[in-house]
Amino acid sequence: MKKDLFLFMAGGSIYPTLEVIWRGRTHISMAVAGGICLCLIDHICNRRMRRRPLLARCCAGSGIITCVELAAGIVVNLILHLDVWDYSALPMNLFGQVCLPFSALWVLLSLPAMGLGRLLDRSRFLCGSPASVPDA
Repeated sequence: MKKDLFLFMAGGSIYPTLEVIWRGRTHISMAVAGGICLCLIDHICNRRMRRRPLLARCCAGSGIITCVELAAGIVVNLILHLDVWDYSALPMNLFGQVCLPFSALWVLLSLPAMGLGRLLDRSRFLCGSPASVPDA
């Protein structure tokens, strides 16, 4: 539980920070999306898929980020009309909310996301004794 809260807070800080660096602005919805993404990546890519090849786990991480971003975009941009982002000008976009170029970038971003989850697994502060954590 402590680990999930830490991951949510970390994702909620890192994702909007990357967005500010990349495009100069962000929105609170990106903090929520980032927190959800980091928790899901840990649960799915680090735990459920732990015996799968790294590339498969990175692709799954990309799928997670893309799906969360699509869901957030549908709510924030299409339903609430807040116009936080619009990928309509980018190739292979879906409703202007997600696009293939960014999904490809998320494959790479999944690596440090998974690394943070694994690092926390070995942390005595969040998870108790490292020996109590199953081998991932």
